[in-house]
Amino acid sequence: MPDRYPRDTYGYGPDRPDAGWPGGARIAVQIVLNYEEGGENSLLHGDAASEGFLSDIPGAQPWPGQRHWNMESIYDYGARAGFWRLHRLFTGMDIPLTVYGVATALARSPAQVAAMKTAGWEIASHGLKWVEHKDMPEAEERAAIAEAIRLHTEVVGTPPRGWYTGRCSANTVRLVAESGAFDYVSDTYDDDLPHWMRFGDRDQLVIPYTLEANDMRFATAPGWVTGRDFEEYLVDAFDTLYAEGAAGKAAMMSVGLHCRLVGRPGKIAGLRRFLEHARAQEGVWFPRRIELAEHWARAHPPVPRERPSAMDRETFLARFGGIYEHSPWIAERAFALELGPAHDTAQGLGHALARMFRSASAEERLGVLRAHPDLAGKLAAARRLTADSSSEQASAGLDALTDDERATFERLNAAYTARFGFPFIIAVRDHDKAGILHACERRLDQDRETEFAEACRQVERIAALRLAQILP
Repeated sequence: MPDRYPRDTYGYGPDRPDAGWPGGARIAVQIVLNYEEGGENSLLHGDAASEGFLSDIPGAQPWPGQRHWNMESIYDYGARAGFWRLHRLFTGMDIPLTVYGVATALARSPAQVAAMKTAGWEIASHGLKWVEHKDMPEAEERAAIAEAIRLHTEVVGTPPRGWYTGRCSANTVRLVAESGAFDYVSDTYDDDLPHWMRFGDRDQLVIPYTLEANDMRFATAPGWVTGRDFEEYLVDAFDTLYAEGAAGKAAMMSVGLHCRLVGRPGKIAGLRRFLEHARAQEGVWFPRRIELAEHWARAHPPVPRERPSAMDRETFLARFGGIYEHSPWIAERAFALELGPAHDTAQGLGHALARMFRSASAEERLGVLRAHPDLAGKLAAARRLTADSSSEQASAGLDALTDDERATFERLNAAYTARFGFPFIIAVRDHDKAGILHACERRLDQDRETEFAEACRQVERIAALRLAQILP
């Protein structure tokens, strides 16, 4: 297999599906509370340095071989005070949460875990420890995932159904999917809706998360300074998505929170005002993340489909070698491109094939033009057209011509071929008989260079229409 491009830059394309949220909701607002306090880097936790990430200490850096008392106390604030302030806010407003719980942090916080469970909050896994995974060997990360599940189950009483690492590696989503243990994974930031990712023979549901509608920007630059900064951004995001939902394109809004950040008095005020604004609107659904997963799996299950970028060469050529009439070399060259998920649609693969056609020599492209049959010509009469050509000509009624119509087509075909040296080519599915005849008469008056370019465009259009019959 040539190199394949793993990133999916197409997604749902220009027309995202109707989410179909319960009750006809215009928007799903999903709140995540990250519980990391007690799972961060610390010599007390067996790490080589102190934590340096997401605190109110400007420019904080890890301290190798030393405890950072100030950093530890800021994380302690999140557990001791921030968590309870957020707990009072959300239970008081009867808005359910999903908690991304670091397993070791949960193990060190029995009172907070009990409060989460009593409130009916979902406790998803946030990994074993709140540390970087980018340099972690694959086998070590796989073992850490398994241990996170084991410890989480021991501490919470039930295994996690959702997963979010946060400080993940390029392997994380695949390793979590391969575990087969989770209803959803959230280590992406790539969409406003859940979606499915394929790993081997498994479809994994992904519920994207957010780093922008997130209080972490109180601790990063550019970021929030006041609670009102956070409120204003959240309200603007909500209002935009709410308006889209009213237009029939309902989406989800994720909001990310941290006990030690928005749990501070001056910051939580902005969050409270945003929640009041959102709750005051009609058609707003506040689900836990697991409810999003259950709804999406039920309403939008994965649909088996062909994936050209995942095909071996033999399968690819057998399926697409005839898209350009009697010219399998175009598919052969396209197979060698950097294909990826964006090429698994009719438009995407059509673009790859067209690139190979356009970059071919003039002589090669002329060969493609000459490979096309005359419209309503001798091959059609002898039923020797390819299946695609036969179907296309029939769609315009060229298989049921009167004697006069056939004579006219034969006359125009002969004149056209004599003038340009290749047969008249037109995407017949775009026209009726009269339109085809008119186009041929018009194009007979063009110079050869102009007509060669027009014929090539028609070849690309025919290919696009053929692909549309077999790919989404």
